Amino acid sequence: MNVKIHNDLSIVNIDEMKDIYASVGWTKHTKEIIKHVFEASNVNAFAMIDDRIVGFGRAMSDGVFNAAIYDVIVHSDFQEQGIAKQIMEYLLDKLSNVSCVHLISTTGNEGFYKKLGLTKIKTGMARYLNSALAAEYLE
Repeated sequence: MNVKIHNDLSIVNIDEMKDIYASVGWTKHTKEIIKHVFEASNVNAFAMIDDRIVGFGRAMSDGVFNAAIYDVIVHSDFQEQGIAKQIMEYLLDKLSNVSCVHLISTTGNEGFYKKLGLTKIKTGMARYLNSALAAEYLE
């Protein structure tokens, strides 16, 4: 299986992206929201097999001091094949000169990100409007 990573949102099928979100249980992402958040991100990574998107990730950064990585997701049919690692390596490479890169892991995936060199932070703070997410992620 030959996975290619690129950053060109204009050639990505948003319907396929919506299916990838849904495959991991993230069903509230409409096509409009997906398009909006990826257009607002200045670092994108799309994992393709042949002409099909199978995963993606995105980041927002000032290019110097701070960046935050979001939505590193691989379709459930393609997980456990190293694709998320390739996406993260691509994003981290694009952010290699940024002083601090933040990421909020979904519950249970902390070990994956540790293997890529990320470490828990002592002073992380957040606010969630969704009460279920607040209950899961906030102290």
